[in-house]
Amino acid sequence: MIELGRVQSLTVLKGAEIGFWLDGEDLGEVFLPRKWTLGKPEIGEKVEAFVFSDSKERLTATMRRVKAQVGDFACLKVSALSPYGAFLDIGVDKDVLVPLSEQKQPMEVGRSYMVYVYLDDAGRMAASNKTDQYLNQTPAKYSANQPVKLMILNKSDLGYNAIIENRHSGVLYQNEVFERLSFGQHVDGFIKQVRADGKIDLMLQSHRETLDKYAKQIISELKQANGFLPLHDKTDAHVIKQELAMSKGAFKKAIGGLYKQKYIRIEKDGIYLSDNKGK
Repeated sequence: MIELGRVQSLTVLKGAEIGFWLDGEDLGEVFLPRKWTLGKPEIGEKVEAFVFSDSKERLTATMRRVKAQVGDFACLKVSALSPYGAFLDIGVDKDVLVPLSEQKQPMEVGRSYMVYVYLDDAGRMAASNKTDQYLNQTPAKYSANQPVKLMILNKSDLGYNAIIENRHSGVLYQNEVFERLSFGQHVDGFIKQVRADGKIDLMLQSHRETLDKYAKQIISELKQANGFLPLHDKTDAHVIKQELAMSKGAFKKAIGGLYKQKYIRIEKDGIYLSDNKGK
């Protein structure tokens, strides 16, 4: 079944100088303008295309990449305002409306907002800035250390709120993030844990990757400091973050692993690079 507002495979029925007509099944024929065609489609070939209604409510398709589909959370820019709401640019000739009732606050032309794209009761593409109502509608069946796709939603006192796999919300904690993250940014991450109350903690590296990364960093710092750092498991967390840009928990795990592998010695005054390692 062909869905409006989604990228899907459609069969080429016929072609002309102005474009091609695709089989929209129960929706009827869908026009693919030549200017939005990639390559040279053949009759009977299946092409990947985004289907939408143009300004005259005609079924139209594009093979070019769009900024959002129905069912997506996306950061989109306001292109125009009307008495009915704000119009967002999704990369096709017809913009998507955010009704006034679906805005958290009045939107402004030129600004970008996080929205959820959906089909309204009339079957038209629309968007909502009230994203919370579309998140966490199904149980979170993730496992610890599972890789996931994230979109940064906003910054909070705890760290960064993120959308997980276009379905759930989670938190990246400030003391575990050591890079700049921006609103709407897509990043790869991992599930840290799903709590008993259903809330999800996230991380940007898996436990294994994090340990490896920080262990390598500590070895590098030791080499640059002639084999000694005045840091140990009793050192204040603020000092560790300031000196090494990592949390105290990550530091303790890393030096624990390095100690077991005999890369370092841990003394009362700090850590030492072992004589026979890291050379």
